[in-house]
Amino acid sequence: MNRIKIIYFSILFLASLSSCKKETKTAENTKPNIIYILADDLGYADVGVYGQTKIETPNIDKMAKEGMLFTQHYAGSTVCAPSRSVLMTGLHTGHSPVRGNKEIIPEGQHPMKAEAYTVAEMLKKSGYKTGAFGKWGLGFVGTEGDPNNQGFDEFYGYNCQRYAHRYYPSHVWHNSKKVMLEGNENFKKTEEYAGHLIHNKALEFIETNKEAPFFMFYPNVAPHAELIMPEGEMMDKYRGKFEETPYVNKRSGSDYGDESFEVKYYTSQKEPRTTFAAMVGLLDKQVGEILDKLKELGIDDNTIVIFTSDNGPHKEGGADPTFFDSNGELRGLKRDLYEGGIRVPMIARWPSKIKPNSKTEHISAFWDVLPTFAEISNVSAPENIDGISFLPTLTGNEQKTHDHMYWEFHEQGGKKAVRKGKWKAVKLNCFYPEKTRVELYDLSVDIGEENNVAALHPEVVKELSLIMESEHVENEDFPFKAEASN
Repeated sequence: MNRIKIIYFSILFLASLSSCKKETKTAENTKPNIIYILADDLGYADVGVYGQTKIETPNIDKMAKEGMLFTQHYAGSTVCAPSRSVLMTGLHTGHSPVRGNKEIIPEGQHPMKAEAYTVAEMLKKSGYKTGAFGKWGLGFVGTEGDPNNQGFDEFYGYNCQRYAHRYYPSHVWHNSKKVMLEGNENFKKTEEYAGHLIHNKALEFIETNKEAPFFMFYPNVAPHAELIMPEGEMMDKYRGKFEETPYVNKRSGSDYGDESFEVKYYTSQKEPRTTFAAMVGLLDKQVGEILDKLKELGIDDNTIVIFTSDNGPHKEGGADPTFFDSNGELRGLKRDLYEGGIRVPMIARWPSKIKPNSKTEHISAFWDVLPTFAEISNVSAPENIDGISFLPTLTGNEQKTHDHMYWEFHEQGGKKAVRKGKWKAVKLNCFYPEKTRVELYDLSVDIGEENNVAALHPEVVKELSLIMESEHVENEDFPFKAEASN
């Protein structure tokens, strides 16, 4: 009898140890998963919840109903690479390592340096599995800017944003491996749509890392030009709904199969409006599939998902932002520092923390993402960054605010912009003193930046101009002068 009791209590003791180990493991894995979905050239009003009426985005709209919608969120820049650099480092364009789209031939862009400290490095150091799926543009394979050298355990997609002009590329990259897409036969055929391949890899990453905290950066290429989609559900949905004017790119080498094909151009498109709508529709479907995957795996409550765009809407390749009213009330497009070029949609969803169907006017930007994720994951953000965590806004607590916001753009003669409270100053033709001018807008009554009131408020112009000068720190790789403009 005593022997039976000994065996019985031994089993109970071992079971309790196993339970403790299980509880310890659970406690270790309570850090929330983080998914950051970055659309490409999606305008502020290109989705339904922000006012779009011609394109249906039910999944993104539902995400807003289940989470928080930001009305005053800003991209890091008004074009791709510098906007991503700001996002990765928490430094605005006056301080960030990459401040323009500087191309490397034959493939890639100017790399971030080794000393750059990214949000992925921060989270990886704290125990997160990290993956990036889509478009990179911050350093070619093997350089210091390679995503694998900037904190990402796994990368799949376009390393080079120039190659991302093509949705049927000759190859994509899986870490340092060049994955040839034989169905596209060196740009002569269009069988393997990169948007599908990348999305499947992103879903696979979530599945693989469901047991441990993960950070997934999903820089989706849609709806950046070129305008092209596989035949199927989305094209069928919008075909015949819009009057079309075919887009014909007359440059030699623009179209698939051309003998002199060049990757940097955009293909001609018979149905540009239908195709653009279908591309936004596909983006919306992919967002829905990511949210469904989280529910399927039982990790939905412990995952924060953020959806946004890297800059304002484009008009290349046959895109028609006027027809779709892509920027809503806002003035300007991609490459502008007016609101339409830099104010972007942003939705955050975290079922266990964020109040459903909430909305905020908190003024935030890409450089706030790194400190926000630091606070979410309970790690220290690096010192001397420009961002402020917006986690308090997400959770309904007291929020610190920026004194001002700053942007600079190195093309089109050089541009700078500052927002301070209701005031927005835009400085144009910075590289040409004889043409330089500063415009001033009161966003509280003039969201469309239609009335330049600089002459009425010279003291405000002076104050914001001084901020422009103080926030710019020269970067030898991207000097702010005429020679650097594209």
